[in-house]
Amino acid sequence: MTTKKIAFFGIFFVLALVAQRINFSALVGAENQFFTLFQFFAPVAGIFLGPFLGITAVLLAEVSNHLLQGSQWTLLNMLRLIPVLFATFYFGSRNKKRLGIFIPAMAIVMFLLHPVGRTVWFFTLYWTIPMLPYILPKKYGDMLMLKSLGATFTQHAVGGALWIWTVPMTASQWIGLIPVIAYERGLFALGMAFTYILFNTILAKLDEKWTSGAVEVDKKYAFA
Repeated sequence: MTTKKIAFFGIFFVLALVAQRINFSALVGAENQFFTLFQFFAPVAGIFLGPFLGITAVLLAEVSNHLLQGSQWTLLNMLRLIPVLFATFYFGSRNKKRLGIFIPAMAIVMFLLHPVGRTVWFFTLYWTIPMLPYILPKKYGDMLMLKSLGATFTQHAVGGALWIWTVPMTASQWIGLIPVIAYERGLFALGMAFTYILFNTILAKLDEKWTSGAVEVDKKYAFA
């Protein structure tokens, strides 16, 4: 890994760490658990650093934040580290059609295997959204907003499949979440798209000697 890549890795790691300290909304079913601006920021690391290096930066930021806060290493807390890693991989992977479809499909299966999940099967319709970029014609599948929705609902699919098996919730509670999810995930997707455009704009203004071979910059999404 080059010095430039290490530097950008460090920048994304620090920004991800800071983003976890800014709460966005409470997590239903868990006391003192919150969504943070980390959900806006983390997945875009996958496309700038590459999916695997992006995942590494995000995971290190999550673990570091956990240690700095002195949080307990409960099963729930450890499972909460996982979903955003899948969103990071999804956002950073351009040509992983099979995985883009397989991951949410497996989440749907896991959810429906649960007795409560089977009674609210329609809840999993949200998780077909990540499949759309790989099914629709390329000109639609490459749209930034659709990619952002795919990433946040991949995260939601993995999290939901784990949540239903670890946190007791009734069918009515899951149904009550449906409108909340539409609002939250819509904002997360907008946040991802905005963050992606913001970083492209900033990085595009840097001399190429600093970014070449270190980060992927798409000037199509950079403001002049």
